Amino acid sequence: MPHYILSIPALVALCCLTGFSTALAQQPRQASSAGATTASPKPANGKISPKAATGSKTKLKGKMANGGKLKTTTKSAPGPAASGVQVGGTLMTVDKDIVSNAVNSTEHTTLVSALAAAGLVETLKGAGPFTVFAPTNAAFDKLPAGTVNTFLIPENKQRLSALLSYHVVAGHFTAADLQDGQTLPTLAGPLLTVVRKGKTLLVRDTKGGAAIVTIPDVLSSNGVTHVIDTVLQPGK
Repeated sequence: MPHYILSIPALVALCCLTGFSTALAQQPRQASSAGATTASPKPANGKISPKAATGSKTKLKGKMANGGKLKTTTKSAPGPAASGVQVGGTLMTVDKDIVSNAVNSTEHTTLVSALAAAGLVETLKGAGPFTVFAPTNAAFDKLPAGTVNTFLIPENKQRLSALLSYHVVAGHFTAADLQDGQTLPTLAGPLLTVVRKGKTLLVRDTKGGAAIVTIPDVLSSNGVTHVIDTVLQPGK
């Protein structure tokens, strides 16, 4: 059998190479046992599946490449828009006052014009809080022909102010706060009466007319607005 004789430098090199390979093979095991992490864990075969919870939480569950389990939850606080309500094609948000929200609703252009003509814009932009029952454009269209144009005449500013003030209550009343038979004193003076019929919320005026709340709890920075389908009429 032939004999191979290694020189001393070659033998030293071979020993070093063997030792380096052994250390390299043991490195993952040592890192794992020490719990050290040098990089973010990578998913195996894309098995991480996000599960979104209600709005402010996001959960991630899956398996890592090394066989371990990945489970994490992140939380984020909802911004003002998260608690908004859609009215007239626009999101009404709590970072705006009642008037600033109303001017963005395509269903309340008549009301906004009437508030300006009556000189009530600054009042409803004040600190409040106010509860406003806001008639839509369609609600004003139910009035006799020519009524709105008559009210917008400068000479009728006081009458218009009285009509619109009858839709405003001092205080913050959400739909949950309004109970059947409850009376609400308005800025105009005469009372409104709350009526509940099953799940339907109505507001009755002193003339016997009633408006249905079609969109409740539109929150603003200085109060709450309830969209209604009829203009309320104060009695004499």
